[in-house]
Amino acid sequence: MPQMAPLSWLTLFIFFIMIYIIFNIVNYYSFLYSIKTSKKTSKKISYNWKW
Repeated sequence: MPQMAPLSWLTLFIFFIMIYIIFNIVNYYSFLYSIKTSKKTSKKISYNWKW
């Protein structure tokens, strides 16, 4: 078909790799993490040294 531009393997490879990278970036950043607002209580550990 004369309407189609000639595509080489390198341009097709780069095209699909870019689509793959963009797809992974969109899937990674579209995931919503639940924000945990729990308060952590810290204990002071006292050591009883018996020499």
